[in-house]
Order: sequence, then structure tokens, then C-alpha cells
Amino acid sequence: MEVQKEFESNPTPSQPQSAPIDNVDSSEKDQLQPPTDNLPVAGDGNDNELTDDNDKKRKSSAVWNHFKRKVVNGNEKAICNYCSKHLTGRRTDGTNHLNQHYMRCPRRKHKDLRQTILLREQKKVDGSSNYLSNYHFDPEKSREDLARMIILHEYPLSIVDHVGFRTYSEGLQPLFKVPSRNTIKNDIIKIFQNEKEKIMGQLDKIGSRIALTTDMWTASNQKKGFMVITAHYIDDNWHMQSRILTFVYVECPHTAEALTKVMVECMMDWNIDRKLSTITLDNCSTNDCLVGMLVNKLDCSTLILDGQLFHMRCCAHILNLIAQDGLSVIGDGIEKVRDSIAFWTATPKREQTFREVARQIKIPITKKLALDCKTRWNSTYHMLVVAIEYKDVFIRLKSKPLYSSLPTTSECEIAKQICSRLQVFSRVTEMFSGTQYPTTNIFFPLFCEIKLSLKQWQTSSIEAIRNMASQMVIKFEKYWSVIHGIMGIAIVLDPRFTFKLLEYFYQKLYGSLSSIEINNIKKLCCSLFEDYQTKTNGLVETSSENLTDKELNSENDNNANFLNDFD
Repeated sequence: MEVQKEFESNPTPSQPQSAPIDNVDSSEKDQLQPPTDNLPVAGDGNDNELTDDNDKKRKSSAVWNHFKRKVVNGNEKAICNYCSKHLTGRRTDGTNHLNQHYMRCPRRKHKDLRQTILLREQKKVDGSSNYLSNYHFDPEKSREDLARMIILHEYPLSIVDHVGFRTYSEGLQPLFKVPSRNTIKNDIIKIFQNEKEKIMGQLDKIGSRIALTTDMWTASNQKKGFMVITAHYIDDNWHMQSRILTFVYVECPHTAEALTKVMVECMMDWNIDRKLSTITLDNCSTNDCLVGMLVNKLDCSTLILDGQLFHMRCCAHILNLIAQDGLSVIGDGIEKVRDSIAFWTATPKREQTFREVARQIKIPITKKLALDCKTRWNSTYHMLVVAIEYKDVFIRLKSKPLYSSLPTTSECEIAKQICSRLQVFSRVTEMFSGTQYPTTNIFFPLFCEIKLSLKQWQTSSIEAIRNMASQMVIKFEKYWSVIHGIMGIAIVLDPRFTFKLLEYFYQKLYGSLSSIEINNIKKLCCSLFEDYQTKTNGLVETSSENLTDKELNSENDNNANFLNDFD
């Protein structure tokens, strides 16, 4: 740095700068200091080192930190400090040849200083700012990072055997030895065990109860059944948390006994059998038997109301069943739409033909044709919505060879009418699918909206709409009587709604019988309160405030059409 400052004050244009040395950063230049020991230099005794002040000023390039200028046999020479090689050192020769020798000098210990001084940017503990610290290679940490990368991105374990990956790793850090497939597998299992211990510690410390959700999943390629069990709870900071407890293969047959065995083992393994609140399942008949077996194997005294509220039915699955019954009215039309989309998306050439025809009749291609998943009603709904937008394109293509699945005009009109009414189901499904906010308190008013909509559809002038509504009402009533009680409690505990919303909707749904249904909800609330009071040894203080006198604050629900006339 002193040489650099001296050069800035006394520049010497006659000596060009050398890029390989001068382009290094300031931190690197500080390390380029001359050695303390002077190596012997061969000569005839008449060689003199040029150390006058004028010569120091001329040696402006940093490369002179690694060379000495001496007169040997009457000639000016630059002598390397490492290998003692003599190079021309006249003032008019420049320094390019010195730079080149410095980069390939065989006696220099460090070929590239940038490989020895590696700085890594890190964040402070509080995350406020960054700082630079010395980087130290840790092979164990790198192995753990590799295992976490495979977990995070679901890479196959065989990636560690790929030649390209090994070459890349060796070039990036020659000191890192890429582990074998079995080694990385053991590392992943070790990470799993560590994470499991952390989550078990969290579940033991939390004061809230734990709700479980479970579902069966079948691998399409192997036809094997797997069960996933997820825990949902609220931590001490009032944040919603979800953790997958197990994803396990279940041997056939998938009977209630086999599923119960897997669930009990999971609960005992995680030590949560005495902290459960509810378990949410789909509406398969096998699950009804499963819940009964679970209650018999668990300690009912630890469950809410001795297990009366233990079984929760999946609201999204109920919506799916109701909507599927409604779509069955236009089953033939849906099959024709499905065949049409499959035909015009079968090959790139057909897709291009479809786009060209759409441009000819000036219909913008803003959405892509896509087939639905038959078990998910909302995918069928979105498929129909897109197909209706391109109705004129399908009609224009009816003369094309091999295309014979064009829906009729009446089928398209009925599909349009049904999709316009199923829009409310789509909106409710999206709200139920949220993961960052509670959904129980929004269930009751949305389902009441659906029930009121079905009543209106039953008086439609279109016969297909009336038939659709009749089938959907039958399915709705089947599950409404089972779930509306616990969902009503969620509304009562919501300070925006309380009992006033129950009175508003029950009056519309039950008329003169609304008071009976409201009293049932009040009894359930009292039983739930007494249960909590008993199990907390009377630490819960009763409140003299009447819940029915709370005011409703619905400022956050301005977009809910079904509450527009609610005072």
C-alpha cells in the first residue's frame, strides 16, 4: 500500500502497469510484501543493488515486491526473490515479463493468492447487517449440506454417483470427497432423526392441543397405498404450525383395523395420544369404523367431551361430493368436452391448428386447454369454463376429419348455466384451502350461503338446474346434520359474529324451528365449557358477559355478499 500511495503522488508514465498484479484488490495487495530473508544472488562480486531514492520512486508496480533490481556484470537485472532467476531489469523494459514469471514461478508457495484468502459474507445473529469472516472448509458440514440439498429438491440418491456431479464437486472444492450412495442415505436418515427429536420436543412443550389430518394416497406406477399423517397446532407465539409426522406404506387390504394400527403406532411414537383434539378424515365409510376403533384404544378422558367431537369430516371433501353430484347432470356433455380437449391437445400440430382457427375468428388465446382430474370437481369446473370460452373455435373445427365429439348447442348452454352457479363452490373451495389463516370460523357462513343458493336453484326455470340442485341438496343434508354443531361453536367464539349470526342464518334455514337449533348449539357450548373447566381443575373463570349481547364487527367482511343484509 505504501508503494501504491507513493506511485499516486509520483506517477511514472514511462513504466506501464501490469494487469495480472495490479488488478488484484487492495486486501490482496496488502499480502504481497517482500520476504524478510534475502536469497543469495549469483554474481561476480561487482553486482550492486540499486537502492537509491530515485530508483524506489521508479519501481511503482507491485510486482517489484517480488524482485530486486541489481547490476550484474554491468547490466541491470531483476532477480526473483523465490527462485533467484535473472531477468532484464532495465527501466525501459517494462514489467510484463516480470508479471508472467511471477505467475508461473516454480518456487513460489502460493500460485494464486485468491485461493488462500477466501472471505465469506455472513449475517449477524440478529440479521441486521452483513460482515466478512475468514472461510474455513468443513467437510462434515459440506456433507450435511449435500444431504439437505437432496432432501429439499427430492433428488435421487444416485446423484452422488453421477460423473458430472463428481467432476463439478471436485472442481469446486478439491478437498471435498463426494460420499457414496449408502453414506448419503445414512446422512439423510440422521438428519431425519435429529429433526424428529426437535419436533417431539416442540410438541411436548406446547400448551395447545394437536389436531390430526390423514389421507390415503396410491402410487400410480406401483399401485401401492401410502398413508400420510399431519399434525396441526398453535405454538406459544400463536402461530399456526403443521408438521408431517409420518408417510408410511400400508399393506393391502386397507381395512379399518390396518389403518387403526398405523395411526395408533404413530400417536404412541410421537407421544401425542393424550394431547389430541380432533382427527379430520374424508367421508369414506372405512374411516367411520376407524374412528370408533381409535376412540376405544385411546383414553377417552383426555379427549374433548370424552371423544364426542373427536371425528371431524373434511369440509373440502364434502364440497367435492356435493359438486360432483351436481355435475353428474351434464355427464354426457362433460365427456364430450373432455374428448374434444384430449383430441386437440394430442399433438403439437393439432394445438397449432386450434390456435390458428382462434386467431382467424379473433378469439384471444389467454388460457390453455387442459384435461381435468375426475376425482376433483374444481378441476372439472375450470376445464368447462375454459372450454366455454373457446366454444366458437370448437364449432369452427367440427368439419375437421376424425373430430366427432363436439358438444351440442343445448349441452353448451346448460354447461354455461351450471358453471355460473358453481362459481360459489369454487370460491368457497379456495377459501377452505388456505394454510396461513384459520378456516373453521369461515366454514359456517359459507356453507349457509351454499345452502341458501341451493334453495334458490330449486326454483329455477331450467329443468337441468332444478335436477342438479335437488341432487346436491340430498348430499348436503346428509353431512350438514353431522358438522353444523361444531362449526356453529366456531362462529360463537368469533367476536365478529357470536350468536347473532346463528340467529340470522337459522331463521333463513329453519324458519320457526330456528330456536331449537340455536338452543342445541348453546347446550353444546355449555358442555364444552364445563369440560374444559373440569379438566383444568376449575382454573377457568366464568364470565358474566352474555355472548348474545356482543356486537358484531363485520368490517373485514365487506366482500361477503351473503352478509349484505345482516345488521
